[in-house]
Amino acid sequence: MTPSPSSTSVPSSAPSVWLLAWRQTVRDFRAGELRLLVVAVMLAVAALTAVGFFANRLNGGLERDAAQLLGGDAVVASDKPTPAALIEDARARGLRTATSAVFPSMGRAPDALGGASRLVAVKAVGEGYPLRGRLRVKSAMDAQEQAATGGPSPGTVWVDAAVLESLALRVGDALLLGDASLRIDRIITIEPDRGAGFVSFAPRVMLAEADLPATGLIQPASRVTYRLAVAAPGSSLAEVGRYVRDVRQRIDGDHLRGVEIESLENGSPQMRRTLDRGEKFLNLVALLSALLAAVAVAIAARDFANRHLDDCAMLRVLGQPQRSIALSYGLEFGFVGLVASALGVVVGFGVHHVFVWLLAGLVQAELPAPGAWPALFGLGVGLTLLLGFGLPPVLQLARVPPLRVIRRDVGALKASSLLVLAAGTLGFAGLLLAVSSDLTLGLIAVGGFAAAVVVFAALSWVAVQVLRRAVPEARAPRWLVLATRQIAARPAFAVLQVSALSVGLLALALLVLLRTDLIDSWRSATPPDAPNRFVINLQPDQATAFRGALAEAGVQRYDWFPMIRGRLVAINGRAITPESYTDDRARRLVDREFNLSHDAVLPQHNQVIAGRWIADEPDAVSVESGLAETLGLKLGDRMRFDIGGQLREGRITSLRKLDFASMRVNFFVMFPLAQMDDVGTTYISAFRAPDTPGFDNRLSRDFPNITNVNVSASLAQVQQVLDQVIRAVEFLFGFTLAAGLVVLFAAVTATREARSREFAIMRAMGAGRTLLARVQRTELLGVGALAGLLASGAAMGVGWALARYAFEFNWTAPWWVPVAGTAAGALLALMAGWWGLREVLQRPVVETLRRAQA
Repeated sequence: MTPSPSSTSVPSSAPSVWLLAWRQTVRDFRAGELRLLVVAVMLAVAALTAVGFFANRLNGGLERDAAQLLGGDAVVASDKPTPAALIEDARARGLRTATSAVFPSMGRAPDALGGASRLVAVKAVGEGYPLRGRLRVKSAMDAQEQAATGGPSPGTVWVDAAVLESLALRVGDALLLGDASLRIDRIITIEPDRGAGFVSFAPRVMLAEADLPATGLIQPASRVTYRLAVAAPGSSLAEVGRYVRDVRQRIDGDHLRGVEIESLENGSPQMRRTLDRGEKFLNLVALLSALLAAVAVAIAARDFANRHLDDCAMLRVLGQPQRSIALSYGLEFGFVGLVASALGVVVGFGVHHVFVWLLAGLVQAELPAPGAWPALFGLGVGLTLLLGFGLPPVLQLARVPPLRVIRRDVGALKASSLLVLAAGTLGFAGLLLAVSSDLTLGLIAVGGFAAAVVVFAALSWVAVQVLRRAVPEARAPRWLVLATRQIAARPAFAVLQVSALSVGLLALALLVLLRTDLIDSWRSATPPDAPNRFVINLQPDQATAFRGALAEAGVQRYDWFPMIRGRLVAINGRAITPESYTDDRARRLVDREFNLSHDAVLPQHNQVIAGRWIADEPDAVSVESGLAETLGLKLGDRMRFDIGGQLREGRITSLRKLDFASMRVNFFVMFPLAQMDDVGTTYISAFRAPDTPGFDNRLSRDFPNITNVNVSASLAQVQQVLDQVIRAVEFLFGFTLAAGLVVLFAAVTATREARSREFAIMRAMGAGRTLLARVQRTELLGVGALAGLLASGAAMGVGWALARYAFEFNWTAPWWVPVAGTAAGALLALMAGWWGLREVLQRPVVETLRRAQA
């Protein structure tokens, strides 16, 4: 009898690996097995993308706003009228242009008004000036300040208040410049592109470019700086970048002498340093977020694998091949990584808008739109995190022997595959270096954490061995004996837990130090009481009277240095000319006179990085390290200067590092001598002026030959940008702190199942819930305190390295950091343990025993 088709038995095909992986993912997600992994990855990607989106837009906005210090997105400066071809090229590209000319001259009051005269910095501006930033002016000394929409009208001038004070003029009076008489129309309060040269330090007189020929001041031998400012319409700077590259190529190809590109780097080193440090702070927060997430993922993945050992043993009994098990878990983690990363990108994009909203009043223009790179980078980091740190322990599930079904002591997790772990670690380290955007910062952060992990593991192993013998069973309380024996019974697991907690606490400690001490050190580099006046041309016979005037006005702290003008004429006996160098900056340095100085005592804001500064050492000279690099100088080289017709030679005995953000007096070359009586000397002083009305006017009246430079506006701009970036770091601090708490939670709760089995046995032997709770608290406090102590010590070392080599300022860790770190580690571990392990003690004894035997 032939069976009917309906009664034929057709073997059911096994589900595909893709379907198995999908079902497995859904089941584990519903059971909460993947919750911690998803949260860790999502939080890491959200932090990175929020930092990426926000830092991208913030830095773009800050750089664009900081361009007001140049008067444009880029400036072509030259000692001759700007070549017409460069102006036409900029306009042909759709760039906005504005021209100006700056030079020193004498301004005079009409004879009927006293006929006084003084040195002024004349600036002739064309239409459209300024392209970036806003001029702010007043119509009278006591009038309200207002923003100007352009430059002076033809026939008028705008002047600094110091011009009116020194020449006894008022708004509406005439000012004589060369052959022209121009009416004073406004008082300049803020000139955004004032610049940092000593010519610009004289009081400003601004006139329309159309009035310049009538003055007759520009002669063939006149020293004039011509500036062509360019700016891109809207927020796109790509065309400006292309224009700058083409101009540089033209300068090199056509050998244009005296033409250079000004940028934030050479136009305003203080602002550039502030922006660079701000970017590094933001990148450091992103690095800490990623490192924290890596630890959380590794711990959570190992916990996940431990909970699935029995499931995989059963699959092996049912005939599932190892390859299918490994592939299904690999696909599951791929699904989870992709979804968690995508969610993290969405959350990060939303969080960055919160940052922008919170900082809406700090950036004075709309921020440029974010690009797609932070989102793509976030996806890559999320997948690398999960596959590089989460997959290695999970892949071991495929090798669980079927024998584990009846013998629970076999098939436990071993050390992860070195190949997979190494590949993941190297890939993740590469991504972190990309996040840092700074090799030194990345190497210190990543290398510091890697070294810390090794040290944490070694020291925690030693601590566990000491603990095994430190608590005698006969005399110690029972709860303390049980807690110490429980830790010593699992030395490898204790080392893993302490190391994981230490890494998390290390990141948290660095965040706290970043938020407080490092930021305070950064602020102190450009403090609120930084000098805002620079006075030059002080004669030696005026020194006592001038210092007395400062003391009378209440100025107690000020820089006071002799200043000597000298031209470098030879190095190691070989004559030096601009043609001796190919580098433009080197040519400019050799082509002009240096501002030299001398002092037996090393200035406090200078740091010797090579050689030695020896007081009153004869035949010695100290050189700034950047100048030495530009001119190819080294220790032992001899420099010869022409100082007023006298030749003065010295051997380089030290190299100094200067902090240009400090707003202090700095010299490229100094002689370590208390006296140099054989050369002509004037003095320079820098101080913070008192708020006394008329202070500057009295100095100009009592010392008419001096040049008193007010840099309050530039200092305010630097400090404003500094405050903006610090506010951004503070907002990101709270967000990254959450990643650290996730790590602590993961490190503590990873022991939940092991504790369940141990507590089941203890409770079966008669131990009460109160005793076990005390044992748990003691263990958590001890592990947390040890981790906190190790982490705080490492944080002090990594923080010092970051401050010294990445952020370039001095920082000394407070003495209380190890104490606070130990206490914080114990408290945080106790809190995380109470929240994550409270279920273990609340289970009924029967349920606990059943779970322990399952």
